[in-house]
Amino acid sequence: MSSPVLSAAVLRLRFTWRDGWRYGLMGLPLAFVALPLYVVLPNYYARTFGVPLATLGAVLLGARLFDAFIDPLLGRWSDRLFARSLNAVLAWGAAAALVLGLGFALLFFPPTRQMPALVLWATLCLMLTYTAFSALSVMHQSWGAMLGGDEGQRSRVVAWREGLGLLGVILASIAPAAFGLPATTALFFIALTGGWLAWRSAQRPRAAGASTRAGQPYSVWLPFSRPGFRALLAVFVVNGIASAVPATLILFFVQDRLQAAPATEPLFLGSYFLCAALAIPLWLRLVPRIGLARTWGVGMLLSIAVFVFASTLGSGDVAAFVVVCALSGAALGTDLALPGALLAGTIERGGDRGRAEGAYFGWWNFATKLNLALAAGVALPVLGALGYVPGTRDEAALQTLTLAYCLLPCALKAVAAGLLHTLIIRKTP
Repeated sequence: MSSPVLSAAVLRLRFTWRDGWRYGLMGLPLAFVALPLYVVLPNYYARTFGVPLATLGAVLLGARLFDAFIDPLLGRWSDRLFARSLNAVLAWGAAAALVLGLGFALLFFPPTRQMPALVLWATLCLMLTYTAFSALSVMHQSWGAMLGGDEGQRSRVVAWREGLGLLGVILASIAPAAFGLPATTALFFIALTGGWLAWRSAQRPRAAGASTRAGQPYSVWLPFSRPGFRALLAVFVVNGIASAVPATLILFFVQDRLQAAPATEPLFLGSYFLCAALAIPLWLRLVPRIGLARTWGVGMLLSIAVFVFASTLGSGDVAAFVVVCALSGAALGTDLALPGALLAGTIERGGDRGRAEGAYFGWWNFATKLNLALAAGVALPVLGALGYVPGTRDEAALQTLTLAYCLLPCALKAVAAGLLHTLIIRKTP
C-alpha cells in the first residue's frame, strides 16, 4: 500500500480548473484523431476508393489487433519513462505527437489509389499512427491517474481529459465536411502542439521519481493479479464492444437506413458528442450521491432505452435520430468520465499507484482497441455476407443493418450492466 508520506502528499494536491484544462487539453487532439480513424476512415475508403468491405474489415482488424497487442508493452515502457523523470515523459510525448500527426496525414492522402498498393499503404500507415496514438495516450492517462485523490477528484481529472476530448471529437465531426481534409489535418497539427504545450505546464504528480517508484521489477501481468482490476476490465470490455459496434456502423445507418443527406451527418455527430460533453458535469454531480459504479450503470440503462427506440426508425426520420444522438450522447458521458476514475481507484487500492499506471492503462487500452477491432473486423464482413452493401435499398439488408446497429448493442449493454451490478456494485462497501 501507499506510504503515509505519499498519502499526505496526495492530500495536499488540489486539482483546480486551471490544472484541469492544462492537463486535459491533450485529450482534445487524441480524441480529434479517433473519430476520423474509427468512424470516418472505413466509410471513406469504402466509398471514395472502392475498397471492398471484406478487405477493409481485414485491414482494420489486423491493424487494430496489432495496436491492441502492443499496448501492454507501451504501458511498461511508459512506467520506465516515469521512473526516469517527468521531463523524459514529456520529451517522448512530443516525439509521439509528431509521428501521430504525420501518420494521420499519410493515411488520408495516399500516394496511390491502385490496389493492392493502396491496401498495403493503408495497413502500414494505420500501424504507424496507432502506435504513436497508443504511446501518447498511455503516458497522458498515467499522468492523470498518478495525481490521485478521492472519488470526486479522480472523476474530475478524467472528466477534464474526456470533456476536452469531446470538444476535439465535435471539431473532428464538423471539420472534414466544413473545411475539407487538408484543413482538418492542419487543425489537427495545431491541436497537437497546443495540447503538448499545455501538458508541459500542467500539475505534476508528486508520486513520480525514483524515490517513490523504486522497488522490485514487476511483471507486465501485474494488473491481472488484482481481483478488482479483473472485475472492472470484464465490465469495460463488454460495454466497450456494445459502444464500438454502432460507432463503426453509424454512417452506414444514416446514409442507407435513414437515407439522410450528407449535410446532416455533422448534425448527428455534433449533437451526439456535444450532449456527451454537456452531460458530464451532470453525471459528476450524481457521483457523490450514488457512487461512480451506480452512476455508470444508470448511463448504461439510458443507452439501452435510446437504442431500442432507434430500431424503430426508417427513411426520413432525421429529427427523431437527432434526439437519439442527443440522448445516447448523454449516456456516453458516463462511459467517458467514470470507468477511468474507477480504474484510478483500483490502482490506488491495489497499492500500485506511482509505479505501475502504465501497465494498467496498457491493458486498459488493449481492451479498448480489441473492442474496436472486433467491431470492424467482424461486423463489416458479417453484414456483407448477409447481403448488405453500402448504398443498398433492399429492405431485408437494411433490416440486418438495423439489428446490427441498434439491437445487438442493447443486448451487450444489458450484459455489461449485469456484470457491473454483480462484480462491482454488490461488492462495494
